[in-house]
Amino acid sequence: MTTPLRLGIAGLGTVGVGVVKILQQHGDLLRARTGRDITLSAVSARSQKKDRGVDLSGYAWEDDPVALAARDDVDVLVELMGGTDGPAKAATRAALARGKHVVTANKAMMAVHGQMLAEQAEAKGVALRFEAAVAGGIPVVKALTEGLAGNRVTRIMGVMNGTCNYILTRMESAGLSYAKVFKEAADLGYLEADPQLDVGGIDAGHKLALLASIAFGTQVDFDSVQLEGIDRITIEDITRAGDMGYRIKLLGVAQMSSGRGLEQRMTPCLVPRKSPLGQLRNATNMVVIDGDSSGQIVLRGAGAGEGPTASAVMSDVIDIARGLILPVFGQPATTLVGSTPAVASAPAAYYLRLSLLDKPGALARIATALGDAGISIDRMRQYGHASGAAPVLIVTHKATRDALDHAVAKFDSTGVLSAAPVAIRIEEV
Repeated sequence: MTTPLRLGIAGLGTVGVGVVKILQQHGDLLRARTGRDITLSAVSARSQKKDRGVDLSGYAWEDDPVALAARDDVDVLVELMGGTDGPAKAATRAALARGKHVVTANKAMMAVHGQMLAEQAEAKGVALRFEAAVAGGIPVVKALTEGLAGNRVTRIMGVMNGTCNYILTRMESAGLSYAKVFKEAADLGYLEADPQLDVGGIDAGHKLALLASIAFGTQVDFDSVQLEGIDRITIEDITRAGDMGYRIKLLGVAQMSSGRGLEQRMTPCLVPRKSPLGQLRNATNMVVIDGDSSGQIVLRGAGAGEGPTASAVMSDVIDIARGLILPVFGQPATTLVGSTPAVASAPAAYYLRLSLLDKPGALARIATALGDAGISIDRMRQYGHASGAAPVLIVTHKATRDALDHAVAKFDSTGVLSAAPVAIRIEEV
């Protein structure tokens, strides 16, 4: 008889409880799909007394997740604690050192220590899987490492933080300010304990760095991800971008720039309202993959939550139960190359929001500064004066970021701005 695959779960928050529920409710289904039992031997969390709404009495308890990883009756450590270092990293390393598989939802740990952990896992011949770390229930890691493995990926792009997408779509639909929707999201429990992980783009940046490593065969390099959050986006930007046919998204983009290096950015961008990304609402995630043979693949689904993330954890567990052991980032970790960080080099159109003083020739001075930088205007819209200043919207023709920065620097010397300009890249989808 085939021996069971025995799990130890470290971390019994929302996702950990979701995994326990799947194990308890779908044992027969898992056995039918893997040819063996998948059982839970032991669990670990900060408090044994907390009522988690699920029966844990049949499992051994370990206060120390490292001790959990060392148990003889644990074949797979399911690490769901989170955190870049600390207990999560210690337990993961302990499990790998003992030749045990690890399944994790920890995007921060993998984005920072992924190369080291991958080399350790592969040296031991065990799996280190992290589908649940990226885009919740969307099987994007599996898509890249398996379904699209025969493609040369040219670009990965996506909305990878449901909280930010909720905030931006809620601002638009309700006409509310960023501050009001931020508070609403906090009251609903949508934000991380450190909100900057969400609204600052850090959480989504971790995910982008992991996908870029798989897509381009590079060592994961979170430090080189260009990060810009959504806290500077105003309801005026959202409304006026809509007037021009766009929506604002916190958008991750990774691509290899010819002769320059790996471009990774998680920044607010404008996308066409009618595009798949432009129609993405609320807390849903979407990842768009461009392959040279496959063309464009669009994956859409729940990016967080108990069920979707637990589902992703179990997909990795099931692969291990079936005996599928793949390189962590799609190819042996020792063959991954260090990347040269690159800033956005491809020309793009830009959205500019300016507040111009009510002075003769003010708009002409702005147009001159753009022209001197080699940037032409595609569309322009001026709104009614308010307190001696006129809001002006400009959509440029394609230009490099260097040229745009040069023009924006020149704006300061025109003497016609009443506030700092806002410039947002328009991404082709």
